[in-house]
Amino acid sequence: MQTSKDLHKTPPVFGQLSFDNHEEVVFFNDKETGLKAIVGIHNSVLGPALGGTRMWNYKTEWEALNDVLRLSRGMTYKAAVSGLNQGGGKAVIIGDSKTQKTDVFMRKFGEFIHSLGGKYLTAEDMGMETRDMDIIREVTPYVTGISESKGGSGNPSPFTALGVYMGMKGAAKHQFGTDNLAGKKILVQGIGHVGEILVDYLSKEGAIITINDIDEQALEHISKKYNTKIQRGSDIYGLDVDIYAPCAMGATLNDYSISQLKAKVIVGAANNQLENENIHAKFLQKKGIIYAPDFLVNAGGIINIYREVANMTKAEAVTRTENIYHTTQEILQKAESQNISTHKAAFDMAQNRIDQRKLENK
Repeated sequence: MQTSKDLHKTPPVFGQLSFDNHEEVVFFNDKETGLKAIVGIHNSVLGPALGGTRMWNYKTEWEALNDVLRLSRGMTYKAAVSGLNQGGGKAVIIGDSKTQKTDVFMRKFGEFIHSLGGKYLTAEDMGMETRDMDIIREVTPYVTGISESKGGSGNPSPFTALGVYMGMKGAAKHQFGTDNLAGKKILVQGIGHVGEILVDYLSKEGAIITINDIDEQALEHISKKYNTKIQRGSDIYGLDVDIYAPCAMGATLNDYSISQLKAKVIVGAANNQLENENIHAKFLQKKGIIYAPDFLVNAGGIINIYREVANMTKAEAVTRTENIYHTTQEILQKAESQNISTHKAAFDMAQNRIDQRKLENK
């Protein structure tokens, strides 16, 4: 039994390391379906919070809370740096997406989203599918990424992968003097929806690809399909590669991994790749490794679902996503000229846009 003494030892929500003056954090619980979810609304200065829902078997509720806080904060800067008029938010569902999801379960989640009155618009993320968004749409209009057959933007993964690919070419141009990836040795960590599409882009360009994932079946399938090498296990950071593409979970860039890295460029789809934004961004800078900030290069997904909100055409969304190439170069050049980390350069660009909107709204 938890005592008052134990409660004093437990860090409060506002005291979490990932809490960054979030506007709202909402906890949902439904006994009948077993649904347990958290929505984090980080910032709505630029518009209603927009961000996907992740369903994951978190070890603890504190781990889930930390994830939604970090992810929602990242969405704020992802939207801002991409020029979108949306705020940052995210939702997490605690559970196994393969065994717990039912139509009733998803409708109940949709009812919870609806109760927020449009302050948060949800979409697809890890553990979720376009079909889930269609079910949520049955009970609330506050959802994006529904099927194209129903008038939506569909699966955002191809756009996310395109943005990462363009960011990678932009970063390669800065570091190697050419954006041609033919012959470049590239490690792709995580070959889910986004990772596989990225592998497809890289394979067509003639890159030498090594893949890593915890899913043995997926490794074998992708390796045969695209003729890639396989690196199993977690000891991957010291591989002799030119580019490292983290496309799985976050925080893979830490003291240990950065000290091992031989890659000269890091560009990937994973959110929150830096375990500590300030410390590890500077560590990469010191080692001369070009890091393309995750919230910039993986913004293709939010650009895609944003077109449902902004009545933007698919072609316009593609153009915005391809422009990640130029924004990446702009940020890398800014970081170099000001002798700051690439993360800080991107963060400053996003924060300046938010601050400007605040002034306009006064």
